[in-house]
Amino acid sequence: MLDLLSDILTRLSLRGTFYFRTSFTPPFGIQVPRFENVARFHFVQRGELKVYVSTTGETLRLRQGDLILIPHGAPHALLCAEVKPLDALPLEQVLEVAGYTGDGVLVYGGNDEERDTQLICGHFSFTGPAGRQGTGHMLIDRLPPYILIENYGEEAGSWIESTLRMIGSEVSGTRIGGDLIALKLSEVLFAQAIRTYLERQSPGDAALAGFADTRISRALTAFHQAPANDWSVATLARESGMSRTAFAQLFAEKMGTTPMQYLTDWRMQIACHGLTEARWNVADAAAEVGYASEAAFSRVFKKQVGLSPAAYRAMH
Repeated sequence: MLDLLSDILTRLSLRGTFYFRTSFTPPFGIQVPRFENVARFHFVQRGELKVYVSTTGETLRLRQGDLILIPHGAPHALLCAEVKPLDALPLEQVLEVAGYTGDGVLVYGGNDEERDTQLICGHFSFTGPAGRQGTGHMLIDRLPPYILIENYGEEAGSWIESTLRMIGSEVSGTRIGGDLIALKLSEVLFAQAIRTYLERQSPGDAALAGFADTRISRALTAFHQAPANDWSVATLARESGMSRTAFAQLFAEKMGTTPMQYLTDWRMQIACHGLTEARWNVADAAAEVGYASEAAFSRVFKKQVGLSPAAYRAMH
């Protein structure tokens, strides 16, 4: 699963963007707005708070050492025990009241300093193909509205606490290169949090059942390792250890799409990434994703993305 996940996150052009540390004292309530193609995280370095997730209507209680990941940039509220979601102020207003300019710690709230809540907050942006909804891969698009990881220790994953302590240390210090190190560590954090979530899924879980199924995962891993190969349903089925018919049926049932449509979607994502990040020309892109001719590749690309490869490259 790690190799598969690594390829997906790399091709999606994940950008870890650290944005602030906080010191909140009751009473406080902050409404964080919606952002498209963005995942957010909040790590409780000290104290506790409530997090209200608007898309589910749930109010979660986080304590010191807990982390919440909000994969789809959904609106949410950060609250002390006494404040209700409707009473929280918009983030922009909080920043203005606090006089926060983007440097140092965002300090906000009342005078109850003994109940100080300190958070490390960050977000990750994705570069998805133009003309399509979501990040560009169903694994990310099908993550739940939030992922809460708590009770740090050996069972829950001691790596998260260590990573976040390093982020906090780099951001709060003045050593050269601290901002870049914190940013890269936060990218690692995002990948590790998703890996932990996926490893806890069972094959019966609807949204990500295919990635939890070992047979489908074997086929996906083989494809992601060599996307330009001449893949077919038969060769993918062989990688999974199943018959062609059984594999096609299982894939459609678990993934909600056909094997060949998945291959086409991901090849176009690779092409989008290469055209913008690696500055491929159209011929390079066609060859990298397994098309013998530029014309055939361009037809499929325009159908999937809504633009010709040359227009997409020029736009970005």
